[in-house]
Amino acid sequence: MIDVLHTDITTLQVDAIVNAANSSLLGGGGVDGAIHRVAGPELLKYNQTLGGCVTGEVKLSPGFKLPAKWIIHTVGPVWYGGEKNEPKLLDNCYRNALELAVNNGFASIAFPCISTGIYGYPNHLAADIAVSVMQEYVNNFERIIVCCFSEEDVAIYTDRLNISK
Repeated sequence: MIDVLHTDITTLQVDAIVNAANSSLLGGGGVDGAIHRVAGPELLKYNQTLGGCVTGEVKLSPGFKLPAKWIIHTVGPVWYGGEKNEPKLLDNCYRNALELAVNNGFASIAFPCISTGIYGYPNHLAADIAVSVMQEYVNNFERIIVCCFSEEDVAIYTDRLNISK
């Protein structure tokens, strides 16, 4: 099942939440900053051992003070009009996070809308990629959650998933 929620990803009690991180994995703004604040200083200390992360790849850390047991960090692409392999890189973010979750036996996972904030990826194009990849993996999970920051994103994902509200 894929659910769409308009809530704070740091409040979700799931096996893993996905962090839309920057390449340092040492905190930032948006969802990344929120996750670091709630998880506590242990997350920064742990992530300093990970050696950063390249765009489209993933790294795993404990959830520390979050209700989620684990954090899957991924670095989404910055939008340059689609001319710098952004769709494939964004696909890799979702695909690699889901593969990591499957390989670790996670039953539930929550995603933010990766790259649609300060990285400027158009929401509707990002949703098309996210939903397509999630639908490939839906049978591997009890629950996949799309955690939306805005009502606009809720409407986009609800439409893409043909969910009646």
